[in-house]
Amino acid sequence: MKQAQDFIFEDIPYRLVRSSRRKRLGLVLSSGGVEVRIPQRCAARYGHEFLQENIQWVRAQLLAADRRAAQVPQYQYAFGESFPWLGQQLPLQRAMSSKSAGIGDGAIGLYTRYRQPDDTQLQTALQRLYQREALALLTQKSHVLAEQLGLSISSVKVRRTKSKWGHCSIRGELQFNWLVCLAPEPVVDYLVAHEVCHLQHHNHSRAFWDLVHSVCPRFKELRRWLRDNGHRLTL
Repeated sequence: MKQAQDFIFEDIPYRLVRSSRRKRLGLVLSSGGVEVRIPQRCAARYGHEFLQENIQWVRAQLLAADRRAAQVPQYQYAFGESFPWLGQQLPLQRAMSSKSAGIGDGAIGLYTRYRQPDDTQLQTALQRLYQREALALLTQKSHVLAEQLGLSISSVKVRRTKSKWGHCSIRGELQFNWLVCLAPEPVVDYLVAHEVCHLQHHNHSRAFWDLVHSVCPRFKELRRWLRDNGHRLTL
């Protein structure tokens, strides 16, 4: 059970959140602001003092978040505009049918049943197309690499996740954030290598990273790119 109260320290609004599951004090920054999380029976003053003691760190994090937000691209959802796919900017064109829709030949062919779709309708249709195309691409890349390594995949899925770019279950199920397909293709290949190698090593041991390196020698550089630029991959 959680209880919350809103406060302001100097110029920074924050929320004091009590939780029966929490054992220690903590700070969490999100799109909604700053949360000071404290145990259920902890006196509120300890939460306020904890924020004040860490106020410089909070300010630095909020500033960094503002800078990242300013780097996020803003799209005009209309035919004729360009959108990223595998690191390239491709023009959005109207497809005559759902069967002819797809991404390739230097363009994005999008079918919509609306004669004059508004921004939301076009964005929704475009996201669905990206999910479909990303699933096909990531499935193909994953199976090719798994076969090369003598490993077996039970399924490949895509979804839009908040924190993880990929996941591999002990049952051999791979899941990817489809937004990775906006990144340059070598970055996509690194993520595929990372998750496929987890089929053999369900950890981040030396053996795991050695296997990743064997199939993706540039993995450190590409992993850094995804860490530094992942917030820009949005649609």
